[in-house]
Amino acid sequence: MKFKFLKTIMLVFIHTSASNAQALQTVPNVELKKYAGKWYEIASYPQTFQKGCHCTTAEYTFTEKGYVIVENRCNRDSINGKQSYIKGKAFVEKNSGNAKLKVQFFWPFKGKYWIIDLADDYSYAVVSHPNKKYLWILSRTSQMNDSKYQEIILKLKQIGFDLSRIQITKQL
Repeated sequence: MKFKFLKTIMLVFIHTSASNAQALQTVPNVELKKYAGKWYEIASYPQTFQKGCHCTTAEYTFTEKGYVIVENRCNRDSINGKQSYIKGKAFVEKNSGNAKLKVQFFWPFKGKYWIIDLADDYSYAVVSHPNKKYLWILSRTSQMNDSKYQEIILKLKQIGFDLSRIQITKQL
């Protein structure tokens, strides 16, 4: 009996240590007014709710009411396909330096939106979820410099993201 208990404690410790080693960190601070505006999706982990999307963009509008309006658009099935649109709200998590948000497109469901990398000049951002099952690489322009993209990919590899899942988003 003691052995089973000890084994369980060891497994919990090992699992917790491994999880902490790969724990996802956000950037320390985000100025929401600078973050606001239009972003182009450069690459992402494919998600069912984005199936068939091309030319994907997200636009964030900071409100004085303390939340962010989120407007996502994409062209379905081709770069010239019919535009798809969804609007939601994002709420900043307290004491997160504005780097952790909860996005809501359908009440009462909210998804975690963590900004894990951000250019000093806000020219690119990398967004994920603490479980690392979601990933978006965003840019202020529809195309990203390849060396900058490779630098971001290297950082993602170093923090444990599965690079084989990343899909480049077709943009005009």
